[in-house]
Amino acid sequence: MSIYLDSASIAEATRAAELGFVAGITTNPKLLAREGRPPEAIIPDLCDALGWGLVFYQLNGPTLEEREDEARRMLALRPHRIGLKIPCTSENIGLLARLAAEGVVCAATAVFSSHQGYLACEAGARYLIPYVNRATRLLGDGLALVRELAEVCRATGGSTEVLAASLKSPQEAVEAVVAGAAHITAPLELILALGEHPLTRQALEAFASIP
Repeated sequence: MSIYLDSASIAEATRAAELGFVAGITTNPKLLAREGRPPEAIIPDLCDALGWGLVFYQLNGPTLEEREDEARRMLALRPHRIGLKIPCTSENIGLLARLAAEGVVCAATAVFSSHQGYLACEAGARYLIPYVNRATRLLGDGLALVRELAEVCRATGGSTEVLAASLKSPQEAVEAVVAGAAHITAPLELILALGEHPLTRQALEAFASIP
């Protein structure tokens, strides 16, 4: 079970490295665009800033051929340190299967149904990434989706695991894990919030006041 940083910020990756327990980094086109530099420059810097684990890049080319070229170009930047997030469509699952057969760590992302998850498992995805909070808003119950995907992973008997994303609170993050997510990815602010509680601070203040 692992916690990933969901960010494209070099400063946040450096802070995550200082924490010592963040396993890797997930990015997406929106996060990368905020940084104002080409992804080809940002992704290697994220690898270097964290110092270990995988940094996931999400394919975003307009055609299947361009997405495959994009995949191979990005993977070559830091061999064995870059994973691929591949949006879950039938066309893209074929690409995922080819890349996974070559040993590339692939995550099927934007998974909103158990049948999508099943196909991604069969294609060799290492991770299924559901958007938990978004699924709750649009489908009614993002945690139910996590449970269904975790059951699909177990039923197929492979090594695919659920990596939950789109988490908006510490409680939602923990509920996703309880529902069956083997891993989560979250912004730095949320990761830091997981270790805090007002009563803990009150207890520390009480101890500090003892003469």
